[in-house]
Amino acid sequence: MSENQNEPELGKEMNPKEYRYTQEHEWICPEPKGKARIGITHYAQSQLGDIVFVDLPKSGDQVKQFEKMGEIETVKAVSDLFSPASGKVLERNQAVLDDLAIVNRDPYGTGWLVRIELSQPAELEALMSSDQYEEFVAGLSPEASE
Repeated sequence: MSENQNEPELGKEMNPKEYRYTQEHEWICPEPKGKARIGITHYAQSQLGDIVFVDLPKSGDQVKQFEKMGEIETVKAVSDLFSPASGKVLERNQAVLDDLAIVNRDPYGTGWLVRIELSQPAELEALMSSDQYEEFVAGLSPEASE
């Protein structure tokens, strides 16, 4: 490996190390002052395909860890979105609502879905680290490639 090489191996998107992950393929990125951004992983968007609709909680709504907070629809299916942590929704990503393809292009950056104020920051400890999530995904059956 050459030094300073940030390109993912074999075209795989690297999962940001500072994020935490769920088995349902959502991520959460802690931010200062008890806030956090939530989105779906590269693996999730690659399995789902082109996103055609998202239903997200509204500003002021309360979300609970591991409970449904919305839906994401693709040309293939409708999937539930689960919150990785409990808290109050501060904002929805209007850029994503205006251009859903952002989630497919940049799931860890501009493709975030909602920002919340964490009500129980310790809940993040129940989530997988980047390395644990990568192991989890590596162990999934490659049924989509059959």
